[in-house]
Amino acid sequence: MIENYIATHLIDVAALAILCYLIYSNNILNQNRKWPFYIGIMLTVLIISSEAGTIIAGNANGDLRFLNIFCNVFGFAMSPLIPIILLAIYDVNILLTNKLLMLPSIVNMFATALSPWLGFVFYIDVNNHYERGNLFIVFVTAYILNLIILFISTVRTGQKHHYPIKAKFTALSLFVIAGTSIQLIFPSVYSSWHSVTLSLLLYYLLLSEFDGSFDALTRLHNRAAYDKMVNRLDGRKLYSVIVMDINNFKEINDTFGHDFGDTVLKKVASVIRKSFDNSSTCYRVGGDEFYIISSETDPVKLEHQLKCMTNNLEKERKNDGRLPTVSYGYSIFKGGKGIGFQEVLKEADDQMYYFKKIQQDMKKSTQTS
Repeated sequence: MIENYIATHLIDVAALAILCYLIYSNNILNQNRKWPFYIGIMLTVLIISSEAGTIIAGNANGDLRFLNIFCNVFGFAMSPLIPIILLAIYDVNILLTNKLLMLPSIVNMFATALSPWLGFVFYIDVNNHYERGNLFIVFVTAYILNLIILFISTVRTGQKHHYPIKAKFTALSLFVIAGTSIQLIFPSVYSSWHSVTLSLLLYYLLLSEFDGSFDALTRLHNRAAYDKMVNRLDGRKLYSVIVMDINNFKEINDTFGHDFGDTVLKKVASVIRKSFDNSSTCYRVGGDEFYIISSETDPVKLEHQLKCMTNNLEKERKNDGRLPTVSYGYSIFKGGKGIGFQEVLKEADDQMYYFKKIQQDMKKSTQTS
């Protein structure tokens, strides 16, 4: 029986080793996620090892009582940190700006550290028999609270980036809760770390898809994400489309080089991102073309945000006169049968080119006068 449990734990460790290789070789995953991922995997391996230690020590005589105690202390103290590390993988800034999120884990660590003497979370008697402590609920509460923190923070960040992560992460969270709850109810069924191992693999896939929806240079959403969004527009919800194009971008590349051209793209993308509210999703669809799909359909509010973008870009141009201007056009879908997205997009595109022509005519007029 012990051999079966140890074998399954070794399979978990092998799967996590493969996951490390996948993370290392993945060029899509955000580089800032990789080290938190490695730390999470290493901690999971250590906790799995500690659980294996409790199985071995718990089935031996009293000579291994101290090993049993040590492994239980480590496992109970560290396990609630797994959701927090998953949160750090997703967005470490949430932890850096909200240090109180660590409070449940810290309380659990103190209760666990005192357990060998006071029996708070667990107790192992002189005969090496394990029992849950009177305050075992502290461990359970810390783990559940951290899962809730992870879920809420991930969903909020996903909504901020207009990424449909809620349903996917809800399913993943329910999977983790179900897998770990089995062992909480039936302590002899070692299912928790099989569930966590699978969850790390699924989390990797989820975040790879998430990071794969962003343009590597500008960190706006990319063409693939744009195409997915267009396919989700069913003609029933009202929306607006804004089309943008950098003026004279080819001349900038020819004059100042492609490195500066990349700097221009990043600067313009940054201005676009900070000028539009959370009702808008910004895309770089290729070259110097940017699209925005927004749930805002009030032309006055759209004009205000576009004016804000123009003013922000003008501030940047005062710092560097080489930066270009931007032409734009927009169209509002107000409902109606037979009107598809491409018709709405064409109207915005035509408006942008009309605006671009006006700017070019004004520039020529200024140069000849």
